[in-house]
Order: sequence, then C-alpha cells, then structure tokens
Amino acid sequence: MIDNIKPKEATAIINSLISGVVPKIGVQHITVGRSEEINAVISSLEDVKNGHSLVKFWIGDFGSGKSFMLHLLNTVALKQRFVVSNADFTPDNRLYSNDGKAVALYSAIIDNIAIQTKPEGGALPTLLEKWIELIITKTAEENTISLVDIRNEQYLNLIQSNIMKTINEITEVGSFDFGTVVMRYYEGYITDNEFLRRSALKWLKGEYRSKIEAKQDLGVREVINDLNYYDMLKNFCKLFVNMGYSGFMINLDEAINLYKISTSVMREKNYEKILTMYNDCFQGKVANLFFNFAGTKEVLENERRGLFSYNALKSRLLTNKFETAEIRDFAQPVIRLMPLNHNEIFVLLKKLKAIFDYHYKTDISISDSEIHQFMEELFNKPGASEFLTPREVIRDFLNILNIIRQNPTVDKDQLFGELEISDERPNEVSLDSIEEL
Repeated sequence: MIDNIKPKEATAIINSLISGVVPKIGVQHITVGRSEEINAVISSLEDVKNGHSLVKFWIGDFGSGKSFMLHLLNTVALKQRFVVSNADFTPDNRLYSNDGKAVALYSAIIDNIAIQTKPEGGALPTLLEKWIELIITKTAEENTISLVDIRNEQYLNLIQSNIMKTINEITEVGSFDFGTVVMRYYEGYITDNEFLRRSALKWLKGEYRSKIEAKQDLGVREVINDLNYYDMLKNFCKLFVNMGYSGFMINLDEAINLYKISTSVMREKNYEKILTMYNDCFQGKVANLFFNFAGTKEVLENERRGLFSYNALKSRLLTNKFETAEIRDFAQPVIRLMPLNHNEIFVLLKKLKAIFDYHYKTDISISDSEIHQFMEELFNKPGASEFLTPREVIRDFLNILNIIRQNPTVDKDQLFGELEISDERPNEVSLDSIEEL
C-alpha cells in the first residue's frame, strides 16, 4: 500500500504523529482526500515559475489539516525545483514590529530554507556555495582561466567584482550590503576563514543587532532589521531564481498569533504588512514569490480582531459567493479546507498501519473490520462530532498499534472501549475576550 517510502520518512511520520505534530518529511505518503487542492497548487506553482507571484490563505477549523497542507505544499514545491521555507507566527515572531519580533520571523524563515537535497531545512550555506560555484565557472570562462587556477587567492578580486556585479543586476534595495556580505562569504570560503563565513551567515540570517559589530566583522554599514527584512526576502528570491530555481515559497503557519496581538494598532500594522505582500504579488511588483498563510476561520472572518477587521484585506479575501461545499474555486486567494470524511480517514489509518509495520518491521494483527470498529467506537463517543479532530484519531490509532506491538495478546475490544474524547481546541471565548490595549 505504501510505495517508495524511505526508512527515515517512516520514522519521521510515526514519531511526529504520535507526538501530535506534522512530520517535516514524507507527508506525501499519508495524503488522502486533498487531490483537488494539490492540483490547484501544482497549477499555481506553474504560474510562479513563469514569473508571477501569489498569496494563498489556507483556512480551516482546528485540527482540519492546515499545517499538514503546508508541509504537503513543501513536498510538491521541492519536486518542482522551488526553494521553500516554513515558519510559525508566535508571540515573538510577527510581520511588523519595532522591537525585533519581525526580524525574528525573518531569521526563522532563512534558517528553515530547504531544497530537494536538504528538505529538512538549513540549506542556505549549500545554496550560497552553489551560487558562488556558478560565478566561479562563469568568471573562469570569461577570462579563459582554468577552473583550478581561478580558485587561487590572486583571482579573489576578480570573483568578488563578478559577485557584486551579478547581485547589483538582480537585486534592488540593500544590494550593496547584501553583495558585500556574499563577497565576504566567498572570501571565507576560498581562504578557509571560518569566522568570516559564520559572520556572513549571521548577517544574512538577520542575527546582527549592532551596526558597529557588523562593520567591524564584515565592513558593511547596515544590518537586517524589522524595517528592511522584507526587501531581503525579495533579494533572496531573485538570487535563487538567478541560480536556476523556479522560485521561493514561504509558508507561514499559526496566524492565530497575529489575531492574539492585544494592541489594536500593532495588530493592524501586521495586517497592513500582509496587504503590502498581497499587493506586491498580485500587482506584479515581485516575481517568483509564493506566500502561504494558515489560520482558522476566526482568524480570517472575525470583524473585530481577524483579517476582516482590516477593510482593505476584507475586500480582497471575501470568498467567491458562487462557491459551495460541492462546487469549489481553488483559484481564489482563500482556500477553505474541508474536514476529511470517514472513508478518507479509513484509508489514512490503513496507510499509517502499513508505515507503522514498515518502521517497526512488524505485522500488527489488526484487520480492516477492526479498523472500522475502532472508528465506530471513536466517532460514536459523546462530543465526537464537535471535538474530534484527525490529529486525535491518528494519535489514538498509533497508540493502540504501539500497545498491540508490545503486548500481542491484549484484548482489542477492551482497548477500543477505553477510548476517550477531549476538547483539544484553543478556547476561542477566551481569545475573543483578550483585552484591547
């Protein structure tokens, strides 16, 4: 039932799902009931490859699979030669701030950069070195110098001027400092100066707070901060496309943390930043950039604190009025994730059983009818229709498989009878009563 799964993927899937989180790799092996959404994403990626930019909002109830969907987007985009990154909004990571919280989000995005050969993130050094190698090859060809000799320190200036020239051609705001830091990275790369390489990476990740320190270490006048980080993301996008990648996809989860910002002015500034990104992407001011935001219905539609509280966003994010649960429009910016039906959950549990067996090298004795029995027990419990989420179903199922694996003679009927349902959703009443400052 599961083809071409790698041991590392199986381990990530089982360990992550038992812990209640989405695995970073291998999500394609446990995808059910999202074929229309995936086809829409593939079509969107094609547009972005061709130079357009997009923003999508993935909206669903708690536990409906928003985070899962973002990880699935990653997998699809990596196969299409995109550079991708994931980051979560937190109380300390947001789009706009004046106390370092925006540059903290930027640092998380840059830290989590992934490519197909490094799907788990941390790919920035690999990308920089790959791009530098392209510049080295180009410089060697232009000056008829062998690829061995061009690496000698005597040609350092030649390479550096070509790095600067290329960056000036492809970037706009902050290109001088951006180019200078990449040159310093190359200098450290070619002379084996680890301090220089680390300092350059530290600057590119937005980890310098002091301009004086950055000037001492790298000879640049500016640092990446709350005000200019978005320009740097656009610079990175252009750099990746210059390297031959299709574009840059940035996935931002847990938008509930923007909704939770207690100061209405600060919350509005964050929504204004989303509006800027939205307008840039759809008006053609940036190319090959794809933003995805994930949040609950409340985050989108609440007129007092949600995205709809900002009128300019509300007018852009209203759902197509002709859409129904059966007739969907996946081309619009807002895509609502419908919960999985019982048949889809059954298929998912069968897949998980196969991956569990592969991971533990076992063959757990649990039949299709027993999986149905497990589902019936769970879905017929009081409160199931209101509180039960796919996350809880998956975790309970894997926990039962673990018990059976370690205690083969256990009574399954008894295990199924002990299933309980708890409300894992955040308390939306308390969210709505957050005091305005």
